[in-house]
Amino acid sequence: MSADTPRRITVLRHAKADWPNGVDDHERPLADRGRLQAPDAGRWLTDSGINPDYVLCSTSLRTRETWKLAVHELPKRPRKTVYEDRVYEASPGEIIAVLQETPEEYRDLILIGHNPGVLGLTQILAGDQGDPDALTRLRNGGFPTAAIAVLSFPGGWKSVEPGVASLDTFHTPHED
Repeated sequence: MSADTPRRITVLRHAKADWPNGVDDHERPLADRGRLQAPDAGRWLTDSGINPDYVLCSTSLRTRETWKLAVHELPKRPRKTVYEDRVYEASPGEIIAVLQETPEEYRDLILIGHNPGVLGLTQILAGDQGDPDALTRLRNGGFPTAAIAVLSFPGGWKSVEPGVASLDTFHTPHED
């Protein structure tokens, strides 16, 4: 695959997590609502024709559980899944550095992560480029749990940088 091949980054914030007493933040499980949101997110991906070939998932329990429930709704499993410590509590710049390491053979990536990193990443990559309604909703409503942003950009993964992408779609669970 050429470095000039258009790429897609789908950003999924983990589904609603629980706050059990005495549990470290990294090990927080999904709440009951999150266990419903995650498969819904997977169905939305399928209905939207999004079937990533590469998955970059935070190592936290809630992101792993979100992905485990969402992936079962996809028509086929991605070719590669990477659980990455550096995505947990990452800044947008740190996430961009991880994205730049994606092998060029992959065209369609999904990132499962956390706020505020996923909100900042989406805003920084898209800037003012993309669907005006999606950009407005992202600016005004933030990035709620189980929300999904779909960005596209030309070029290879090493070219991921601020302003390179276009926000094609922004989906939040309450839209269903």
